[in-house]
Amino acid sequence: MIDQLTNARDLADRICGTLRKAGHQAYLVGGCVRDILLKREPADYDVTTDATPDRVQQLFPGSLAVGAQFGVIIVTEGDAQVEVATFRSDIGYTDGRHPDRVEYTTSAEADVRRRDFTINALLIDPATGEILDFVGGRKDLQAGIIRAIGDPTDRMQEDKLRLVRAVRFAARFRYAIEASTFRAVAQLAPQIGQVSAERLRDELTKLLTEGAGRRAFELLDDTLLLEELLPEISRMKGVEQPPQFHPEGDVWTHTLLMLEQLRPDCSPTLAWGVLLHDVGKPPTFTPPSGPNGRIRFDEHVEVGTRMAEEICRRLRFSNENVEQVTALVANHLRFKDVRQMKLSTLKRFVRLPHFEEHLELHRLDCLSSHRNLDAYDFVSRFLAETPPEQVHPPRLLSGDDLIAMGFTPGPSFKVMLDAVEDAQLNGKLHTQEEATQFVQESYPLPS
Repeated sequence: MIDQLTNARDLADRICGTLRKAGHQAYLVGGCVRDILLKREPADYDVTTDATPDRVQQLFPGSLAVGAQFGVIIVTEGDAQVEVATFRSDIGYTDGRHPDRVEYTTSAEADVRRRDFTINALLIDPATGEILDFVGGRKDLQAGIIRAIGDPTDRMQEDKLRLVRAVRFAARFRYAIEASTFRAVAQLAPQIGQVSAERLRDELTKLLTEGAGRRAFELLDDTLLLEELLPEISRMKGVEQPPQFHPEGDVWTHTLLMLEQLRPDCSPTLAWGVLLHDVGKPPTFTPPSGPNGRIRFDEHVEVGTRMAEEICRRLRFSNENVEQVTALVANHLRFKDVRQMKLSTLKRFVRLPHFEEHLELHRLDCLSSHRNLDAYDFVSRFLAETPPEQVHPPRLLSGDDLIAMGFTPGPSFKVMLDAVEDAQLNGKLHTQEEATQFVQESYPLPS
């Protein structure tokens, strides 16, 4: 990845050089400049220029006109790609996302004034290292402030996703949101539903996986966005838990503690599994009754699994990701039983797809509550000490084998094959001959 980014930086510098030799203005722009000044590795590189899209394509044959209607051309070289955008002014945002029309300009200053936040509107001349700052972005970088360019309400109205992006940048960089920008976010929070589910999903996933999940969700709550985006998570606040298992406090606090410990660039499904693992607790909360009663959340796993699926579907997750996130929610309490499981049950448990995510969710769950890692250590030792071929051995019998033995295909086949696999996983069967004898003795054919 580092090599790819290095190649992208080299490509961006050469694009600027080619454009300048052809008589055009050209600068690195946006997040890459911000990250360079912060001494962070940019995720990608963008170039802005007064050259029109047609001119860019003339200078870079084979480039891709993926956003030509908005003045955007993608220049690729090997694995590297750079977005090249023509200086423009955006006119009108009827749909709250795209400009109704764009007007190309020769002014770099006019171009940056249409962008979202001051820290994302800096330009750098790669040939000289000169920084162009028309909106006070360097000052806000130094002060640690997220500030909308121009009138905050106007900027947010243009693209409502900027409401969430303000939160994401503030969380990622540990910055404060400037007061008038903050007010605009809170004021427009009820309109966040105008953004497509896919764009919201991607932005929320970034919030969860950039290493600042706790701060991000606290800010979503502070700006009134959380209730609009994920009301199921907002309802965790104030839901008490049994102190003997959860000395940290309510379900909201517990979830924030887990988000705080998510590693940067963790898998999106793990992050969403962490966020949603206790989503079923608020609707299943039962206060203690009687002198020895305690708080209960009966069937919160089953309820939470259904809720997690509904949330993932609402946000247009892929079927594969829906399955993994709901599996994480559905199985997160099973770790308490691992030491009492039959060997076959334990082996099947650790064979769950992406089991490493289940194990990590459990670790975070423990560290954010009672801090007892006995079950985690037990499973970790089992995985380290058990050869993979014993956890997932080749099948000893198939349906064809059962037919050859004289059985008629039907629902009983699954029962018999599962029984064979159980005995195999428990170490009682090792060969096809032993499995055949086991079936013949356990399920005798009518004479």
